[in-house]
Order: sequence, then C-alpha cells, then structure tokens
Amino acid sequence: MFIGIDASRALRARRTGTENYSLQLIRHLLALGSEHTFRLYCDRVPPDRVFGSEATPELRVMPFPRLWTHARLSWEMVRQPPDVLFIPAHVLPLHHPRRSVVTIHDLGYLRYPEAHTRRQRTYLRWSTGWNAHQSAHLLLDSETTKSDLVARYRVPPEKMTVVYPGWDETLRPLTDAAALAAVRARYGLDRPYILHVGTLQPRKNLVRLVEAFARMRDADLRLVLAGKKGWLAEPIYRKVEELRLGDAVRFPGYVEDADLSALLSGAACFAFPSLYEGFGFPVLEAQVCGTPVVASNISSVPEVAGDAALLVDPHDTEALAAALARVLHDGALRTDLIEEGFANVQRFSWRRCAEQTLAVLESVGRG
Repeated sequence: MFIGIDASRALRARRTGTENYSLQLIRHLLALGSEHTFRLYCDRVPPDRVFGSEATPELRVMPFPRLWTHARLSWEMVRQPPDVLFIPAHVLPLHHPRRSVVTIHDLGYLRYPEAHTRRQRTYLRWSTGWNAHQSAHLLLDSETTKSDLVARYRVPPEKMTVVYPGWDETLRPLTDAAALAAVRARYGLDRPYILHVGTLQPRKNLVRLVEAFARMRDADLRLVLAGKKGWLAEPIYRKVEELRLGDAVRFPGYVEDADLSALLSGAACFAFPSLYEGFGFPVLEAQVCGTPVVASNISSVPEVAGDAALLVDPHDTEALAAALARVLHDGALRTDLIEEGFANVQRFSWRRCAEQTLAVLESVGRG
C-alpha cells in the first residue's frame, strides 16, 4: 500500500504539542518496518535523520510561498495520489484522495472562543468541519475530543478511533546534581520552583495560577511559566505586576528539548490548571521525570493523568493554591504521586500509537 503523509508540521523548528505528535508518530510509523511504502510530503528540506537514523521513506519536498496545503499539496494529490493520505496535524487539502485519514486534536476554540482571534475561530470552525466530513476516518487523541465531535459536528462514532499519543522517550528523571544546577543557573532559578510548561494563552488558566501562587505567600518559592508567548498573553504579565510578585514569577520563554528533562526533574511541583485540553502532553512529561502534578479535573486531563495527579477545579483559585501547598509539604503524597506517575505513563507509548494508527490506515486503504 502507498501511504502518503503530510510531514510539514513535523518540520517546524520550535514544535509544540501537535507538531511533536506529527514528528513522533511519523518516526514510529516508519520504524514499524511494514510492507507499505511511505511518502512524506514536506514544505522544506528535512534535517538529516529527523525521521530516525534507519528510516528511508520517499520524500517529496515541495517548497511553496503561500497556501502550501490547499495549492501545492492539492496539486500533488491530483497529479499522483497515494492509496491513503494521512494528515496528522493540520487540514485536508482541497483536493485529496477519497481514502484520507485526519487526526483532530481538540475543539478548544468552541469551548473557549475568547482564547482565539476572530480570524482563527473562523478558520478553525471551517477546517474542523472540513476534516470531519471530508475524511474517510478520523483519529482522536482522547475520548473528550470524540465526544465533542459527536456533539458539535454530529460525526458518527463509527467514523472515529481514539488513539492515545505517547510521550517523548528522550525524557527521563534527572538526578545528576551538576546537570540540574547548570539548567537552574541558565534559567536564573535560585529557589525551589513550581513549573508550568505550555504556550502562554488564556485556556492555560495562567492568570488564576498566578493568583493561587500569590496566595501561598512563600518568599522562598518561584513560579516558572515556561513557553512561547501566545495570543492574549498580556493579562498574565499584568497580573504579576498587579500582585507585585516581581522576580518571584519567571518567564523563560520556549524551553529547548535538551533542557526539558532537567527543568521538569528539578521542579518541586508541576502545575497544569488548564481549562481545556485535547490531550495534555505536559502532564505525562512531568510524570515521566518524577515530578508530582497538580492538574485540572476537566476535559481530557483526568483521562491522561489517571490517578497519578492531584486534580482540582481549575476555576477555584483557593482550591488550586491549597493543592499546590499540599503537594509541596506532604511528603507521603509526593511519594505516592511520583510512583503512580511512573506507572501511569506506561499506558502510553508512541509505538502502540503507531501500530493502532497503521491499523486504521490499512483498514481505510482496503475499504
């Protein structure tokens, strides 16, 4: 079978959740060593061995100045369509094979429209509806997203398969004191810290996290909000100024992959009070690194965190502050959360994700 994959999002220099999903899933699909032929459609020349040291897929590099998906990739689908087209992290081109599979990661723009510009909302509504109704089959990261699609777009359940993503296997608990100290020094972290990793945007609920941190009144503690600045991030900075937290809240920006294990492992606690997630990769990343997690009890977060996080109502600032304080000061709870976190992450793997994804692609290809 000739399987074509849109690899454009996997080649972004600074990848966030869906782009990492694309890269990791492509790597593990190729590593399965199946009898199928994979062709990767790229909008730029990929870095050497980015898809794995032993991977030898067909590459179709197609630079194009604008509208790469709907113009250039569409033309490729007209010219030489694959048996099955897989779109792991974007939208189906206007011209596509009848046998096309798309992953839809979340419908956060419907739950929290204020977190997006009007233009983004318009495009996301169109692209999600287009993917939902034009594809032969949909992959979802969680049961939450599947339920949202049934309710909002009336997609038949039999047209969808939930396939859980995995976690970055380069992450690990780091205990080397020198390595931890080097990363702390690089990010200016001279005190114990609560960590959040993710794009700074409204649905991450970071204004409320800052308020909860302020209520803890611990002068020896820092709050680190790591991630690139997103849409409507300014209220977070204003809240820090309003509460006169000054240097107690740090904004280190995007964290490079090489530093992530150390930054997570060195944290006293990982805070993830998100108002909506299609999956919630950072929860697993913290658990992999042996960091106790406080997270929201809504959307897909409980589905991902399992029993290995202290879950709270993300709208309740007092409850969030109390949960953070409890994890910081209750040694037995910390130990339980860390051990349960190590067990929880075993439910997720990229190899399993790739195997289940390939089974869907094969089924669609035979249909």
